[in-house]
Amino acid sequence: MKVEGLIFAVFAAFFAVVAAAYGLLSHEVVGTTALVLSGGLALAIGFYLLRLSSRFGPRPEDRLDGEISDQAGEYGFYSPHSWWPLPTAFSAALMCSGFAFGWWLTVLGLFLLLASAVGFVFEYYRGYHAEG
Repeated sequence: MKVEGLIFAVFAAFFAVVAAAYGLLSHEVVGTTALVLSGGLALAIGFYLLRLSSRFGPRPEDRLDGEISDQAGEYGFYSPHSWWPLPTAFSAALMCSGFAFGWWLTVLGLFLLLASAVGFVFEYYRGYHAEG
């Protein structure tokens, strides 16, 4: 993760230089703000990745002697039969459509998104797939 963190740190430095030059030459507030925020986002991601790399050490793909089998193992649990992504995506699309068509649609989509996200998260705690 060290390489990724350095890449984002370079992006942050690039955006800082470009934001300063753009702000001085154009005197335009919106573009300068967008560049500063882009640099801040790149800085935050770079700091996070560099902090993680110092905490966990090099990954197998970061080492020169790393083998493919070093990365083998379980990555997590992914539900193969869940229907919850469908209502979650529909309600997110409904909420985003509300920005164009009316605030009431955004509110409706937000409530549906919260309900479907709760169902998505707690799918394996209740009902047929509950453990125990």
